Amino acid sequence: MAAWLRAARRSGGPAIYNVVRMLEQQLVNALSLGCVYALFALGFTLVFGVLGVINLSHGAVFMVGAYAALAVVTHLAAPLWVALIVALLASGLLGLAIDFLVLRPLRHRNAPHLIPMIATIGIAIFFNSGVQGVFGAENLRFPSELVPDKQLTVAGIQISQLEVAIIVLSFALMAALMIVMRRTQLGRALRAIAESPKAAALLGINVEGLFYLTSFTAAALGGVGGVLIALYSNAVFPLMGQPMLHKGVAVIILGGMGDIRGALVGGLFLGFAEVLSVAYIGSTMRDAVAFGLLFLVLLVRPQGIFGKILERKA
Repeated sequence: MAAWLRAARRSGGPAIYNVVRMLEQQLVNALSLGCVYALFALGFTLVFGVLGVINLSHGAVFMVGAYAALAVVTHLAAPLWVALIVALLASGLLGLAIDFLVLRPLRHRNAPHLIPMIATIGIAIFFNSGVQGVFGAENLRFPSELVPDKQLTVAGIQISQLEVAIIVLSFALMAALMIVMRRTQLGRALRAIAESPKAAALLGINVEGLFYLTSFTAAALGGVGGVLIALYSNAVFPLMGQPMLHKGVAVIILGGMGDIRGALVGGLFLGFAEVLSVAYIGSTMRDAVAFGLLFLVLLVRPQGIFGKILERKA
């Protein structure tokens, strides 16, 4: 690409050079946004893959993580890395509480799949309203001195330290989860539960304990995603998780329900589609592009990019 750009400049094609350079810049911007989408969708698809539940309170957990980090840095003057850890723990414990108090009783009663989904909608409304009552409905921001704004130049492309941190942290968390799922005994146990909880229990796997661990991990990933998107957009507000929830549903359907690779690819794909549509079509078409892609995938490949049409048996 760099050689092609130099050739375009020498051949007297500055317009082409500028267009390609702008495209490169937009692709870098899209990478950081796509990483946040993928991180959010990763927790979403993890819960669905293991528990078989579409957890529609995941957006509210995402929002709580952002507010937890904001409270730590504003009231305790903590550094940003401490705020990330607090957000991870706070959102993870919230996800664990939701599983223990709501999803676990429904599991034990063999409730139909629609019931947990409706219950998590109620949980999301409860937390959205509660946070709005405590913090107000206005946008809040992280202190400017905490948000790294230094610009780096790599091969002529501008990228901020914040974007680099978002990309590195997102890929590190996603890589760690994929290694655990693919290479460890814990991952094999989780995949066994995803196939059949009853068969896994007969093999001596602590199914209930791994359900709790899955809920904690998924919510913790969502909370970290909440902090990253709050830093990226420089805004924290009670309903910030709602549009992310819609995008998360789009991502896991694009990638394939319950597939970790699909969450990564789907998140990056959606991020690239949104940024490029804003740059070359217009900001008003951003959501139209995202959900238009979802509609096309449902028509062409209902199971998603990596999904398979399987019948789960006891």
